[in-house]
Amino acid sequence: MASGSRRIGLAAFLAAGLLATFAVGADDRPAMPAAELQVLLDTAAPGTTIQLPAGEYVGNFVVRQRIELIGAPGAVLDGGGHGRVLTVDAPGVVVRGFTFRNSGAKLASEDSGVFVTAAGDGARIEGNRLEGNLIGVYLKGPEGALVRGNTVLGRQDLRVNERGNGIHIWNSPGSVVEENEVRWGRDGIFVTTSRENTFRNNRFTDLRFAVHYMYTNFSEVSGNVSRGNHIGFALMFSTGLRVFGNVSDGDRDRGILFNYANDSDIYENRVSGGAEKCVFIYNSNMNRLHGNQFEGCDIGVHFTAGSESNQIWANAFVANRTQVKYVGTRDLEWSHEGLGNYWSDHSAFDLNGDGLADQIYRPNDLVDQLVWRHPLAKLLLNSPAVQLVRWAQSSFPAFYPGGVRDSAPLMERPGSSRGDRG
Repeated sequence: MASGSRRIGLAAFLAAGLLATFAVGADDRPAMPAAELQVLLDTAAPGTTIQLPAGEYVGNFVVRQRIELIGAPGAVLDGGGHGRVLTVDAPGVVVRGFTFRNSGAKLASEDSGVFVTAAGDGARIEGNRLEGNLIGVYLKGPEGALVRGNTVLGRQDLRVNERGNGIHIWNSPGSVVEENEVRWGRDGIFVTTSRENTFRNNRFTDLRFAVHYMYTNFSEVSGNVSRGNHIGFALMFSTGLRVFGNVSDGDRDRGILFNYANDSDIYENRVSGGAEKCVFIYNSNMNRLHGNQFEGCDIGVHFTAGSESNQIWANAFVANRTQVKYVGTRDLEWSHEGLGNYWSDHSAFDLNGDGLADQIYRPNDLVDQLVWRHPLAKLLLNSPAVQLVRWAQSSFPAFYPGGVRDSAPLMERPGSSRGDRG
């Protein structure tokens, strides 16, 4: 805090005659009309710290000066079911220690618990509880904002597409979202049209997407945990990402999804717990996937739609019903500089003891591709004709179709210090 800043509590304002009708309710908790609290906020000099005692403050409030707004335990800002509970419209504002609740329910007007405008550069939203708001925290245009250590509990009474996101970010370069707990609502973090953001060490449960990421370049997604969501990490239409140390545990559809995500480094993440697909890669190019753990999914990795020049090595594919689904016929090599991946279903020897299997690994054969193109062909899987095709391929490798192969598969599962986070 700057040396010239002042600490102003409600008692000081009363003594100065600035608040004429501040009252104490029957439960001995302070109560203040919205207009009077807004006067307090408007008349505070830049650099002031305003400390609000416990109590419910009902209304829609706006901060227009660089102040610190601190809530004592039990201090509640309640939107009364209308609009944005608190709007931050000045740079360098700190908001800490409040419960924000009961915003409006209109997505068109971006009703939120805390709404930070483009004027709110460097805002710090820390250590708050946001419950029952349409959108928890919305960063709309500020640079270098920080959203840290908040608990965000979204709405459950609306259909999923009518709900807002826990933390919503638009064009907020350099902003950091870290160490938050987000539950319910639509998506945990939704970001679009931004750059150089960091999302780390957050926890997400009971959501559609834990992180929904679009048109946001040169950013970091690290150390986050997604549990029990529809999709863990949906990373789309972005370039230059670092995605590491994240956990998807028990997410329903996808652990990690890449759609038009390019030139990114994806490492030491862990997906487990029975998702339909551990990772889905769609039209994503020049990425590096290494040191990840993909375990216990219906499909380990679904790789499709013209993804080019990706390097995939030192990953562990463990106990997935289908390790790889790749319908194309082009040859794809999934090893890098003589180092491949670990495949739990690869039966092979290592006669020279170099840690690499002596036989290359091909996850898919002609029968797999036939079934993916013509699902009714599953009825023939136990037929003598299908068994003959599979025997022929194992005996004469030239019969294999084009597709994924690992020329240097690992004999032992690689460890991952970050990927074991829980």
